[in-house]
Amino acid sequence: MKKTILVFSGLILALVLLFQLSAYFIHSGSLNTEIVIAIIAVVFFITGSYINKKSLHKQQVNTKVINHKKIKDLEITSREYEVLQAISEGLSNKEIGDKLYLSESTIKTHVSNLLLKLNAKRRTQALQIAKSLQII
Repeated sequence: MKKTILVFSGLILALVLLFQLSAYFIHSGSLNTEIVIAIIAVVFFITGSYINKKSLHKQQVNTKVINHKKIKDLEITSREYEVLQAISEGLSNKEIGDKLYLSESTIKTHVSNLLLKLNAKRRTQALQIAKSLQII
């Protein structure tokens, strides 16, 4: 976070310096307005390209390894596992039902079974347990 703040502070400082220098050269008459505008445009283009490259195109590496043996040991069915994955996405029972083409009551049954198998009282607790067991 500190690095980001320092980078943006440096960029702002450089842009302010560029504007001040361009104003000085324009008032002294040694530089045309068009050249100053072109220089500022190039600086903004380079700055935007740099920020785009650094912040927007970060590759997220999925290093999570799913423990399939633990899923089998807990006797979680494939449908229950699909429901657990949908819960981890933050979907409600109705949204999960729409996604999996099941009724809301069927989803509630699967969620209840998951809570029992994971020994959890709430969906959030079930997610914490599932993450600690490396099954999602």
